[in-house]
Amino acid sequence: MSEGGAEGRAEIHHAHRDVNGGWLRPSVFGAMDGLVSNFALIAGVAGGTSSTRVVVLAGMAGLAAGAFSMAGGEYVSVASQRELAIAEIDVERRELERHPEAEQRELAQLYESRGVQPDVAAEVARQISLNPDKALEVHSRAELGVTMQDLPSPKIAAVSSFLSFSVGAVLPLLPYLLGVTSLVGSAIVSCLALFGAGALVSRVTARSWWYSGLRQLLVGVVAAGLTFGLGHLLGGGAL
Repeated sequence: MSEGGAEGRAEIHHAHRDVNGGWLRPSVFGAMDGLVSNFALIAGVAGGTSSTRVVVLAGMAGLAAGAFSMAGGEYVSVASQRELAIAEIDVERRELERHPEAEQRELAQLYESRGVQPDVAAEVARQISLNPDKALEVHSRAELGVTMQDLPSPKIAAVSSFLSFSVGAVLPLLPYLLGVTSLVGSAIVSCLALFGAGALVSRVTARSWWYSGLRQLLVGVVAAGLTFGLGHLLGGGAL
């Protein structure tokens, strides 16, 4: 093997997680939103009525409405974001076609601003500019922060959001579906799920598991407590 082969190739000692795939944010947000919103909805209805059937119906309606709403919202949001990025990348493509020398100088100046010596920066920019596709990728990354390969998929975002919201929303409803007639069962399951979901999210963030878990638990309990109080005030129901 020559020096320019395996011995000359830089070794990669670490790997990064996918942060641009378009699935993580809608999945996490969908599960959290489904859990918190349906727990709060069920608590609010249970606070206003003693009818288990009404509570279950409200929980099912909240699950279905929320899941479809989340999926539709994520699809439109991510599609709009993607279309805007594509339009800006097209602007950069046209600039490279019309003013290649100016764009090459701009790229060289970018490398200079990052500490590369001027002659080296000029040569790197020249070599990159020989390949129009590579030049577009580098310019898009430097000026827009994205490339065509980085753009999230609206379909993946919508499906991820729908499924994760449904999973989160069914948990507060599960005790009722299994025959429990008291809000206490739903509250126990929801609180455990809230803490567990928050702790799980800490694996992809810099927060500790107990901090993320307690934070998510607090958010859910406050939301459910407020809606239960409102439902009890308006409907006069009981646990």
